[in-house]
Formats: sequence, C-alpha cells, structure tokens
Amino acid sequence: MTRIAVAIVAASVLAGAVPLGAAQKLGEVQGTRTPDEIYAKTCGYCHGRNVGPIILGRALPAESVKYIVRHGQNGMPAFRPTEVTPSELEALATWVEKSAARKQEHGY
Repeated sequence: MTRIAVAIVAASVLAGAVPLGAAQKLGEVQGTRTPDEIYAKTCGYCHGRNVGPIILGRALPAESVKYIVRHGQNGMPAFRPTEVTPSELEALATWVEKSAARKQEHGY
C-alpha cells in the first residue's frame, strides 16, 4: 500500500472513532438515568415508530413491563441488568404504566 492509501485508511478509521473520554470505561459505573432518558434511548427506538407496539398511554401494568424487559417477548430482546439497572427498570416500569400517550408516536 502506498503512503497516501495508508493515510486515507487511517484518517477514515480515526474519523469514526469515539472521542476520547466520551465512552463509558470498563468497570466504570454508569450514572442513573431518568425513565424518560431510558425510554428515549432504549425503548423509543422501536416503540411508537412502527417497529414495536405503542406502550405509552396504555396503562400497562408495571410488573408486566418489568417481566417483558428482562425476558423479551416476540421480536423484542431481553435487556440485561447491565443495560437497564434494577432501580432504573423499577422507575421505568412505573413511568410507562402511568404515562400519557404521545401524539408523535405511531404504530400498533
């Protein structure tokens, strides 16, 4: 490979790299997130966007939400405690149960 080709490959790899200090480091404890943050970054990716069913505003029982999050159901994967902590899941399930529907969400 020529030096120019190596430089182009190196530049493209570096351009896609995560900025230093931006990612969680191995063994570092993640800060507690609010239910709205968890929903936006984890759940809302599918729910309300024609991928999974709409879950907000349906008064889904918190116990059912917790079970499905941990065990998965149909096309939905299970989420490990390292992805959504037990305390975050407790808050999220209660939040989903009591949430109002969002006009911008669509699906089934």
